[in-house]
Amino acid sequence: MNTIQTIEAESSSLETHVDLCAQRYESLDSRLIAVESKIDEVSKKVANLHADLWKVLIGTMGTVLVSIITTAGVIITHIK
Repeated sequence: MNTIQTIEAESSSLETHVDLCAQRYESLDSRLIAVESKIDEVSKKVANLHADLWKVLIGTMGTVLVSIITTAGVIITHIK
């Protein structure tokens, strides 16, 4: 973690302090924008993964249902 370094001139000059604070806030803002962008990317990937998971789940449920119906049909056919 970076700590904010102050310089001696900042302690004695309000103008220097204001300029350095502006630079610090600009740096923080750009870093925050980068973090937000990464979070948006992760959110989109999670949404896509969720949609893909539902497709697989529905496909699996369909396969299981067809298997149950087929098994029931075979059992019924052999009982007669």
